[in-house]
This record gives sequence, C-alpha cells and structure tokens, in this order.
Amino acid sequence: MSVYNPMDSDFAFTLGIEEEYQIVDPETRELRSYITQILEPGRTILREQIKPEMHQSIVEVGTRPCRTISEARAEITHLRGTIASLAARHGLKIIAAGTHPFSSWMTQEIFPDERYHGVVGEMQDAALQLLIFGMHCHIGMPNNDVAIELMNVARYIGPHLLALSTSSPFWMGRNTGFKSYRSLIFSGFPRTGTPPSFNSAGEFERYIQLLISTGCIDNGKKIWWDLRPHPFFGTLEFRVCDIATRVEECLALAATMQALIVKFYMMFEENTTFRVYRRALINENKWRAQRYGLDSKMIDFGKRAEVETKALIHEIVELVDDVVDILGSRREVEYILKIADEGTSADRQLRVFGETNDLKAVVDNLIVETAEGVELLTL
Repeated sequence: MSVYNPMDSDFAFTLGIEEEYQIVDPETRELRSYITQILEPGRTILREQIKPEMHQSIVEVGTRPCRTISEARAEITHLRGTIASLAARHGLKIIAAGTHPFSSWMTQEIFPDERYHGVVGEMQDAALQLLIFGMHCHIGMPNNDVAIELMNVARYIGPHLLALSTSSPFWMGRNTGFKSYRSLIFSGFPRTGTPPSFNSAGEFERYIQLLISTGCIDNGKKIWWDLRPHPFFGTLEFRVCDIATRVEECLALAATMQALIVKFYMMFEENTTFRVYRRALINENKWRAQRYGLDSKMIDFGKRAEVETKALIHEIVELVDDVVDILGSRREVEYILKIADEGTSADRQLRVFGETNDLKAVVDNLIVETAEGVELLTL
C-alpha cells in the first residue's frame, strides 16, 4: 500500500462525502415534508446515492468513494444539482444549513419506515427534535487497527473542524447564541460527542459486542460519535460538522480531513504521532466551537494556553503542507483560510439577519449560496 499516490490501486485513504439537505418552499420559506415525492425518481437517477432520513423534509445523498478531491468535487456538484433539479420539478428548493432558521420540529412528518418509528418509540422527543442537518466524511482505512490509532489522534481536531463548518445559529425562530445549535440538539442522543480512546481494534470491538449483548444497540451504526470507525464501510467517519452551505466549503472541509488523516498516518509510521488527549479536555474545545465558532479561542493543551481559533486554522494548513500536493488538494485545503478570514455560514446568516431582521431573508440567502457552483439538470 502506498500513502503517497492517490492514483495507486492500493491507496487506502479514499474520500466519501454525505450531505443532508433541507427541502423548502420558496414562497413560505418553510420546510416541506416532500422526500417521498423526490425519492422514487431520485433512485432512478442516483440509485443508492440518495436515501431518506427520519424527517420527510430531509434528503440525504452520498458520493461514491473518491481517490481525489477532484473526483469528490464532480460527485458532490452532480448530487446537489440532481436533488435541486428534482425539487425544482415540484416548485421547491434545497438549502444546506445545520438547522432551519424558523421551521418547527413539532410540525414535521416522519418517513414511513419501521426503523425510524422504532427510533422515535425509543428516543421520544429527543428523536422528534432531531431536525438537524450534517455533513459526514468517510476516509478509507487500511485496516481496523490503523482506524483506531488514527481515531485516537484525530479526535483532537474535531472541534476545529466544527468551528469551520458552523451553519446553525437559529432554532425555531430564535437566535440561539450558538454558532452550531445542531451540535447541542444532537447531544440529546446517547453515544454522541467526542469518542473515547481505545487501546486496540479488539478493545473497540469488545465494547460494541458488550452493547449489543446487553440490548443497548443492535449494531455499530448506533454509535453516533463525532468520529467513528464505520461498522460496515471500512472507513473512519467524521460526523462532527454542520452541513456546509457552499460547495467550496464542503470540499475544503473534506479535503482537510483527508489531508489530516494522511498526515497522521505518515507520522504514525515514523513513530512521531500526536499525544492522545482525554475526552474531557477535547470537550472543552468543542464547547467553544459550538458556542462561538471561529470567534473565540481554543485551548492548545500541549502549550497549556488559549490560542485564537483562527490562528489554529492556519496551523492546520501548515501541518498538512507536505501532503496536500501529493493529494492534489492544496487549493481546497487552503480555502479554510478564507473561511477563517471571512466567516462561516453561521456568521453570514447572522449578518443577513442583522441587516434585515427577517429570517425569511436568511432562508433566501441560503438558497442562493447552496446553489453556487451547481448546475440544474434537465430531467
């Protein structure tokens, strides 16, 4: 296996992106429970790349495994364009944001599937409130032991990625004071947040089997941590991010995740890996990320000091400088510096609201930004 050439047939660190879009009525700007009307024609075109979520106002798509960020770009723009085109046939739009600015979870319809009704039966209002929209990024792994080693290290960077992705400042018509209120809502589910560290893949597997044998879960997919070894795909899955509103933001985040994992793997092979920090310490930074986004400081636990979050974003780009050209992702990774300088979707939403005092104007702007760089298709 070669870590140095993504086009090598043995290259392990492939990239896959999942996005969860909101279906909205452009007249009322409200969410519309419309996935059942989109799903059948969507499956004809996209097959397994489209699927429903629990609420019918959510549509999820996923790229195929991509070796390079260029492949991922082609995939994600095609997926956004296809879903936007399917929605447009019914006079609807899609938006990419971690929460809807004012629609209520109490008026949403549940997708008619036994699995989702089972989740609602178990989780009650915690499940019904889960009207949130994320971006998940899968990085292919050489084997399970490497996945655990890399998860242990990469947990530390989760808050930084969340800060870059924040797109959910509003909830049910209120400015929540959080840049990522989605993270707060999701914390009501069990087995979420920063994962613990594990000594080996065997220890992790014993943990999963204990939860299954004691009736806590029926399979490993009900481990909903911010970062997890996927139980079926052979990937390390980043789940910490709000969905990115702009395609360029999505690709910047995905490219950064891939570059970080490749960098950590190279360090692992050279026996120069990062220190593995306790979950309690990482959670201090996650709190700051979900509350303030990029507009605060995080703790550098190696230095035992607070550092401006935006300065830490520059450090991430410097850290992966020796791998981005190998991966062909320098432009996408360096885009996170633009996010640090100009702000995230959450910052832009708050700016629009500050200028207009109108949450419908926020939705209108999200519609425009979600479609940037995306072409509608003739279906």
